[in-house]
Amino acid sequence: MTKSESRNFSGVWRKTPGRLLGTGLVRLYQLTLSGFIGNQCRHLPTCSEYTFEAIARYGLWAGSWMGLFRIMRCGPFGTHGFDPVPTYLDETYHWYTPWRYWKIAQKKHE
Repeated sequence: MTKSESRNFSGVWRKTPGRLLGTGLVRLYQLTLSGFIGNQCRHLPTCSEYTFEAIARYGLWAGSWMGLFRIMRCGPFGTHGFDPVPTYLDETYHWYTPWRYWKIAQKKHE
């Protein structure tokens, strides 16, 4: 990894207070608790990297829900493999119905 690369999303994203708070909490987890838990994620990118990117792209509310559903998929009987954050969301997904983001994950793994 070069100096300009990061293990988290390095694309352009709006740095709103919610996004900064969310990505800051994920980064705090990565620097502290992640070392104790170990690298046991079954996906690439890891669940914390996925959550960081989801929050950076879609905001604190939607990104947190997407990260939560990703962590739920990462259980012992869950999915594994390459599972990137979607680059765009269809207009049928709204901020007030975050549980519908689960459909994105189901469609990717069918």
